[in-house]
Amino acid sequence: MFRTRRTGLVRRLWRSRLIPDAEGGDGSTRTDGTPVTCCLGCGPSAIDAKTRALLEQELKICTYAFLKKLKEKSLDVLLEAVECKGGVPGDCVTVHQTDLQIGGQAASPQYLLCRLFRWPDLALSTQLKALCHCQSFQAPNGQPECCNPYHYSRLCSPDSPPPPYSRMSPTMGSDISGFSPADGSISPSSLANPQWCNVAYWEHRTRVGRLYPVYDPSLNIFYDLPQGTGLCLGQLPPPVRSGAAGRTRAKIGHGILLTKEADGVWAYNRSPHPVFVSSPTLEAPPRCRSPTVRRVMPGYSIKVFDYERSRDVCRCNDPTHPDGPCDPDSVRISFAKGWGPCYSRQFVTSCPCWLEILLNNHR
Repeated sequence: MFRTRRTGLVRRLWRSRLIPDAEGGDGSTRTDGTPVTCCLGCGPSAIDAKTRALLEQELKICTYAFLKKLKEKSLDVLLEAVECKGGVPGDCVTVHQTDLQIGGQAASPQYLLCRLFRWPDLALSTQLKALCHCQSFQAPNGQPECCNPYHYSRLCSPDSPPPPYSRMSPTMGSDISGFSPADGSISPSSLANPQWCNVAYWEHRTRVGRLYPVYDPSLNIFYDLPQGTGLCLGQLPPPVRSGAAGRTRAKIGHGILLTKEADGVWAYNRSPHPVFVSSPTLEAPPRCRSPTVRRVMPGYSIKVFDYERSRDVCRCNDPTHPDGPCDPDSVRISFAKGWGPCYSRQFVTSCPCWLEILLNNHR
């Protein structure tokens, strides 16, 4: 049967969704074998096979009907973003605000695609946060919205108790945003923006490379990124590296996206492994010692520094503490490895690869 290229793109996108495990186990897989959960938001054992097949058919009809309304260029953008798992986020795919019917309930296009391709257990569209480079970021109501699922992160729930890990460590990417890879000079575009933080990359107790000043509102920190600019950890001068640091550095992948927004500083985990974060404003109530450490799963984002809460943080500076002085305007992020009472690593300085975000005076 003759098929148009657009129909072929729609079929490829449908085949790239998250699907139930063929053997009916507790996990699920993509067509490439990656384990996930059911695209209907429940485990295979939660409903019987007949009901699941009916729900899957309803979801397919809804997805096909929506995707066939998109232009061929938009389908190309979606397919590239899905197949490279956000390594190349691509352009916005804008649609006018409309409600789709899934299981008898209204849902937005961005909710549908984020649930299909990223988070099968996504319950509400309010759990999504548009990334800073997306045109839906802080867009007023009534404007066309982007439905590219890799232009969104999922908010860490404040209701879930933080795990007893220590802080989380982010990845660092290519040379810092606003700097030339060739000579380290500041680009003219960055001179118009004030410096809002410095970034230091550490392996255990050794700082690798120099402090990197950040001028632009957002910064990618990564080890391996197919497309984009930022701070590349892979280009830093190699220290005398331990085996643990080398193995952890290889897990950084696409790293994190750090953004300065009106209410604070946010981190979005683009890597395939969790990152662990700690800052004085994650405390409840805020205090300087024994800071809370939060685990941020891949695809999630968290406000790592809250400007409003930082006013109540005590300003103590004890140089005798094993983790060093407590800077009330700093954030520590560790890649893949946690620290604290429930780990063999008691302090962030025992983590193989971690970042220190030193914020400038934000008041």
